[in-house]
Amino acid sequence: MNLIAMLCFIGTFICYVLVKQLHKKYPYMLLAPGIFVPSIIIVFMLIFHVSYDTYMIESQWIIWMLGPATIAFAIPIYEYRHVIKARALAISLGIIIGMFAGVVSSFYLAQLFSFNPETSYSLMARSISTPFAMELTSNIGGSVELVILFTMITGIVGVAMGDLILLGLKLNSRFAQGASLGNSAHGFGTSKAFMRNREEGVVACLTMVLAGIFMVLFGPMMIQFTVTYL
Repeated sequence: MNLIAMLCFIGTFICYVLVKQLHKKYPYMLLAPGIFVPSIIIVFMLIFHVSYDTYMIESQWIIWMLGPATIAFAIPIYEYRHVIKARALAISLGIIIGMFAGVVSSFYLAQLFSFNPETSYSLMARSISTPFAMELTSNIGGSVELVILFTMITGIVGVAMGDLILLGLKLNSRFAQGASLGNSAHGFGTSKAFMRNREEGVVACLTMVLAGIFMVLFGPMMIQFTVTYL
């Protein structure tokens, strides 16, 4: 057992619990656990010269738990299945359009900055929640480490800009707002949607999960088409 790695794991857990309590008392976006905790960890690793490989020896279980956590969203989805059935077509079309927009925009962004193929493929897989993005990336030749980073940045930016964009588009429907947050900011957006309204959170959750499933199944073909013909 690596003592430093174990201390990193315990420290991450304690830090998350404390920051979550702090965010409940002071609900500012910068204090959100998904933003503040990684920042603290990065500073800690830089100060004490802890490598990524050392940190991940014990902390890999945190990433592994993202899978079961995503599956647990099935409970609220089942509770609101009547809403989902009534809007099935709208949800499906929104997910497909969101998938295509995410892949194409990421492709052109990668071209703009002249990213190498591994980084480009990782970037094109970043528009879905982390467990799905990791699975997709491993199938298309990207980097799992990079896609985790890109996915987190996407979620943070989506949450930070989400309200402003929704206001600008004048989307007053909770259904539309939830679907937008889930499709664009995945886990971060879903958490925010649940904080605003349970039904909005359920729609965001469903959109996030279905988008992940669709991307794992059809993402490789979509990405290959984008790289070849666009």
